[in-house]
Amino acid sequence: MPANTQQRTHISLASPFIIEMWFIIFLVEFVKGSLLVALLPVYMENVLGLSVTVVGLAFALQYLGDNLFRGPSGWIMERIGYRWTMTGALIMIAVAVILIIYAKDAASLSLACLILGIGTSPLWPCVMTGVTELAVSTKSGSSGAAMGAVEMASLAGTGIGPITVNFLMDHGHQSYRTVFFVLLAFAAAVVAVALLLPARIGHGVHAVTRGTQVTEATRPKLSPLASLKRTLLQLKQSLRVSRLLYPALFLQAFAIGLMTPVVTLFTRTELHLSPIQFNLLLIAGGGITVLALVPAGKLVDRIGTEAFLNTGFLLAAASLATFAYVRSLPYVFVVVALVGISYACILPAWNAFIAKQVPKGERGTVWGIFLTLQGSGMVAGPIVSGKLWDSVGHGVPFIASSLVMVLLFFLHLAIVRRTKRKNEALQLTRS
Repeated sequence: MPANTQQRTHISLASPFIIEMWFIIFLVEFVKGSLLVALLPVYMENVLGLSVTVVGLAFALQYLGDNLFRGPSGWIMERIGYRWTMTGALIMIAVAVILIIYAKDAASLSLACLILGIGTSPLWPCVMTGVTELAVSTKSGSSGAAMGAVEMASLAGTGIGPITVNFLMDHGHQSYRTVFFVLLAFAAAVVAVALLLPARIGHGVHAVTRGTQVTEATRPKLSPLASLKRTLLQLKQSLRVSRLLYPALFLQAFAIGLMTPVVTLFTRTELHLSPIQFNLLLIAGGGITVLALVPAGKLVDRIGTEAFLNTGFLLAAASLATFAYVRSLPYVFVVVALVGISYACILPAWNAFIAKQVPKGERGTVWGIFLTLQGSGMVAGPIVSGKLWDSVGHGVPFIASSLVMVLLFFLHLAIVRRTKRKNEALQLTRS
């Protein structure tokens, strides 16, 4: 290993920004997971008497708001900083919960879900931009461990939220309103944490140090339209990534989206698992992923993203294809554990890999665009998955997800080779 690699400085997981964003991500995903997974489907159908179609529409509006506003929220974050972008957005989450508490019809609930989605939209552009800028400011170029930590917070919040809500409902707290007010308290807490965020990190295009302001002499006064035009020009000049990256961003989330709506149905109709067995299966897959994310991220920082992504894509492809056919319960647990390990390899390495593609200027905007592309895969995946389930076969969505992983493996290889060729050509030109 080269000497400069051994002396490389890594992002500290004890950094105030990482700790603050860890809590924000955990609490937001806790509230969001509790609402979307455990509460709203039952509440909207059983208490308000709304149809499943209306429930689906409300959830689609939530995801639409989250996905469409990621790019704009990244652009706004570049202008006003992390603290006020996140604080304003998280206040919208609290407003959405209040609307849900008092909503009596489909229109108001749908509006609340849309506001919830818009409120969550700056979360990942802010955290990805912040981690990227921390990597630059520490001169490490290594963000795998930090990416693993924030992914762990996301998965933990998404899993613990619904479990906690179900526990409350099963132990005497039968009033939905009581649980909603508990979630509102969490939403208020996350706003308080957001106020602790720094204004800026590092010295980017619009960056200043923590709490300080850009002077009028150094920051030109532009109208919003002129500022947007300048941003688009800067993106055109600085965003020099392989064109293969764009389909790869879509496919990475598309592979997950193919599995999301059918996993529970598959375990019930094909594997005939009891609720307790299904919970154990979730622990085998999700628990392993959560526990392995930070160690995997640290190894990514040491040896790079390439080996982890290649291993993760191939292991995911093999285990997902096997899951479609295996029926013996012990083997099911082994396969699900392998899926969890594969995603522990992929998630921190993928985010660190994408972070290296983001140019120095307009990081927030670029991360917003990348995450919007990636999020569109989560929109398309469930739609395709449902059609495959109904029209072709119950195991086909997992086979399709496996094939997407194989395609991602080859796309990643091609992107890496093209990037190396460009760098070698650039070095020859400079010499």
